[in-house]
Amino acid sequence: MAEITTDVIKALRDETKVSVMQCKKALEEAGGDVEKAKVILRKISAQASAKKADRELGAGTAAAYVHAGGQVVGAVVLSCETDFVSKNEEFMKLAKDIAMHVAAMAPQFLNRDQVRDEDTKAAKEVFMGEVANIPEGKREVALQGKIDSYLKDKVLLDQPFVKDPAVTIQGLLDNAVQKFGEKTVITRFERLSVK
Repeated sequence: MAEITTDVIKALRDETKVSVMQCKKALEEAGGDVEKAKVILRKISAQASAKKADRELGAGTAAAYVHAGGQVVGAVVLSCETDFVSKNEEFMKLAKDIAMHVAAMAPQFLNRDQVRDEDTKAAKEVFMGEVANIPEGKREVALQGKIDSYLKDKVLLDQPFVKDPAVTIQGLLDNAVQKFGEKTVITRFERLSVK
């Protein structure tokens, strides 16, 4: 077991922005392994997010990011439960980071529920040709894997965050729920481009 010093706890706290006590508990559970502690904190974030899923949204912030010399704009509305959180500097920074991500990665859908069959029809046809030589019992699994991979690039919540590919946009939102103690949801996003 690695020694859990205040410097290690502080470094994990600075990196994850999670409370000192939660960082300490995660490090203790992980036997002092910082990478395992990060996984534990992500798991806790997802659980906290699921518990708050049915809460009402009553506040939020809108943010925009202009990229490429004014050629691309990403905009997002990030909603939460109270004005107290929506006025928080870190909450507003999160909205700005997600707007920057939208400008850079050009997602088409917020979540998988928004994807319709006609949206993936052409991709399915291409992928069916690619999996034609796979034995029939494994073909459907391979096809679904290709579709999932294709959608990962198109669905905002599934995309790896442009600043830290180790975490998805959904992971960022889960972390925000843990950090701010409120339901945090992207209610709208838009990407505008000159070309």
